[in-house]
Amino acid sequence: MASTVSFSPAKVQMLQATNSHVRAAPSSCFAVPRTGPRPRSTGVRVSSEQEAAATVRAPSGRSIEECEADAVAGRFPAPPQFVRPKAPDGTPEIRPLDMAKRPRRNRRSPSLRAAFQETSISPANLVLPLFIHEGEEDAPIGAMPGCFRLGWQHGLLDEVYKARDVGVNSFVLFPKVPDALKSPTGDEAYNDNGLVPRTIRLLKDKFPDIVVYTDVALDPYSSDGHDGIVREDGVIMNDETVYQLCKQAVSQARAGADVVSPSDMMDGRIGAIRSALDAEGFNDVSIMSYTAKYASSFYGPFREALDSNPRFGDKKTYQMNPANYREALLETAADEAEGADILLVKPGLPYLDIIRLLRDNSALPIAAYQVSGEYSMIKAGGAQNMIDEEKVMMESLMCLRRAGADIILTYFARQAAGVLCGMRSSK
Repeated sequence: MASTVSFSPAKVQMLQATNSHVRAAPSSCFAVPRTGPRPRSTGVRVSSEQEAAATVRAPSGRSIEECEADAVAGRFPAPPQFVRPKAPDGTPEIRPLDMAKRPRRNRRSPSLRAAFQETSISPANLVLPLFIHEGEEDAPIGAMPGCFRLGWQHGLLDEVYKARDVGVNSFVLFPKVPDALKSPTGDEAYNDNGLVPRTIRLLKDKFPDIVVYTDVALDPYSSDGHDGIVREDGVIMNDETVYQLCKQAVSQARAGADVVSPSDMMDGRIGAIRSALDAEGFNDVSIMSYTAKYASSFYGPFREALDSNPRFGDKKTYQMNPANYREALLETAADEAEGADILLVKPGLPYLDIIRLLRDNSALPIAAYQVSGEYSMIKAGGAQNMIDEEKVMMESLMCLRRAGADIILTYFARQAAGVLCGMRSSK
């Protein structure tokens, strides 16, 4: 005896929809219906995509075979007559130079120029120097338009956030230390709760993935304004200074620094700092050595920013003579042998030959520091409409890269990264 099953109205509607979908499926299996006689079976299953491709038609309605037949028969309009662009009136008529090679061929369009560009620059190549102080307010630096001494708890974080937003993730810290904390031996440099260690810990807590570089030198902490301890006769004491620098580097590493950067130019400091870091278990902390740091006049605005001018004399007994070239090779060989991870040239643009010298003689990464004087000159020229600030900025950075710099320390880092990201301004 047959049993009867009853369904609710909703269930009946669902079954009807399902059946209609199944019935409609066969007619929608092929995007292009078959035309002509059914092909003879070859035992090979032809997919619907292959069948559709075989009957694809041009917008005019003709098949591929018909279009190919037109091409074979030459049924196309004749090409337009070639007309050479006209030269201006008065251009001399000459016989073309007999030249097989014309380098301008590869420059004739933006696409070709981009295809053959040998040097590139990205925000990843830029390191942003940051001036920090104990205050809560940001203080403008008169000689460096657009730069500030940043309050380490507030303004600093805002600046790092904005830089990261355009792809800059590397920063180097320079402290403005209160005069009351300065001394002839610069002991504040290795205070674990000093301005720099506190700042490193804060940055690493807020932005754990950034790269923090630090400056290893005594001049911000010295009451004499020199990079080392000054003897009573004015001599900068080398080995005693290196002892202090080792303690400073370890303190910075303990706070979380990724790269310590000795800028003091004392002999033997790279090997001593490497040994000190390793002895404290900081084997993974890198050293960026200021390998070729010249006694340059381009540092003036920086010293105003940190109030770190020498109280007497100059720094020519430890920084390099701007007239010397081969001497940079001696410093390079020493730093490599002592365990440096990165070699830096300072200043940048006036010393492109030194950057190339290090690049050609070392496999280590090369850094260039576009210093405060370089920055301020470009800013001043732009403000007076003597130059196009943005174009000169980008050209100068590209030149540093072309000379061989892998990374560039530059106060333009955020502004330049904004340009690279397609923003008109990132000031």
